[in-house]
Amino acid sequence: RWSDHSDSLLSSTIQVFIRRRNSLILAIKTNRSIVKKPNKKHSEILISPKSTNKVKSKQNRIMSKKTLVLGATTNSSRYAYRATDDLLQNGHEVVPVGIKKGEIFGHEIINDKSIQPEIDTVTLYVGPQNQAEWYDYILETKPKRIIFNPGTENTELVKLAENQGIEVENACTLVMLSVGSY
Repeated sequence: RWSDHSDSLLSSTIQVFIRRRNSLILAIKTNRSIVKKPNKKHSEILISPKSTNKVKSKQNRIMSKKTLVLGATTNSSRYAYRATDDLLQNGHEVVPVGIKKGEIFGHEIINDKSIQPEIDTVTLYVGPQNQAEWYDYILETKPKRIIFNPGTENTELVKLAENQGIEVENACTLVMLSVGSY
C-alpha cells in the first residue's frame, strides 16, 4: 500500500535527488520498504521497516546472465557503456569486449578474440558493417542468445546463429533491463 501521511515515518524520510538519463536511480541501503511512490524527478520517499523479506526475495529471483558486451567502450556517451552499467546494476556478470583498451566499471575491456566460457548472452553494439570479422568469435562463444540492439540488426548473422540453435532477439538491452524482460 502507498501511504501519503504517517507521522511515525517522518524520521525515516529519504530524499532522493539522483537522476540518470530520465530514470530515477533508487539505492536505499536499509532494511525498509517504500510506502510512497516516487515521482519522476526529485522525490521524497517514505520508508517503513516492514516487508524486508519482499525486497530480499525479489533480489534472489534475479537470475544472473553472464553477458558479453561486444563493442564495449569507456566512452560514457555510448549505449554499450550504459548497457554495461545497467547490466551490472541488475546483478548480471559482464564480459566487456571491444577494440579499444580500457577499463569499464572495474572490468578490463578484452581486446582479443579469446573465447570466454559460459556466456549466456551476447549483446551487440557493433554495426552490421563491422560484424563479419566477429562472426566466428560470436558463434564459437556458444551463447544461448544474441541480442541485436537497434542499429546492429544483421540477417546474415541471424541465420548463422539460428543454424547453431542460438536464440536471437532484435531488441534493446537497456529497455529489456528497465522493464524486467532481460
